[in-house]
Amino acid sequence: MEVSWSTFVLEIINFLVLVWILKHFLYRPVLDVIARRRAAIDRSLSEAETMKTEAADMRRQYEGRLEAWEQERQAARETLNSEMETKRREGLQKLDAELSTARQRAEVADARHLAEAERSMEVTALQQGAAFAARLLRQGAGPDTQKRLVQLLIDELGSLPANTVAAIRHQYGDTPDGAVIHSAFILEDEQRAALERALHETLLPDGTALHHELDSSLLAGVRITVGDWQLGANVQDELRGFAELARHE
Repeated sequence: MEVSWSTFVLEIINFLVLVWILKHFLYRPVLDVIARRRAAIDRSLSEAETMKTEAADMRRQYEGRLEAWEQERQAARETLNSEMETKRREGLQKLDAELSTARQRAEVADARHLAEAERSMEVTALQQGAAFAARLLRQGAGPDTQKRLVQLLIDELGSLPANTVAAIRHQYGDTPDGAVIHSAFILEDEQRAALERALHETLLPDGTALHHELDSSLLAGVRITVGDWQLGANVQDELRGFAELARHE
């Protein structure tokens, strides 16, 4: 078999042309497509990695938020428990204070009622005692009672302190015109002289005129009047004192 070199050369040329055509019109576009696909895949992988990273970041943020929210919830729970405990203590303290106030009021009310009851009993006893004393004084009033009352007045005049004497003199003035001695019964001369002497030595200036008058309403004893000032040592004034004391109480 003879080899045709011209044919061989033509085949080689055809093959080279075919290779050029394939490389120019087929292989290069395929490579471009493959390159674009690879670039797309790389972009997809990059985006996927980015998304993965973002997802991991979001997960960490979410976990951080969950942890922060749990801490906030725990803090809020503790704050609420603390406030509730504070409110409970305040409520108990307020209740204790109200109960203490109520007990104190009840004790004060009980003490007041007891004091009022005791006071009422004391007033009743005082009124009864005043009435009894008044009956005794009225029944026992007489010349002997007056004699003892006058002597008691004379003794008291002799023992008056200086400041008391000055206060009494200041009440009726420096120069009285005179004094009136009212008595339930006529005074004996000796007792009259002793009473006048005691008055001049203690309360009345020398030379003050003394007038004696009878007043049976005194029951027994005397009442000395100097202007608007009076000094009593008689049953009537004592009875009036009892009555006023009982009425006041």
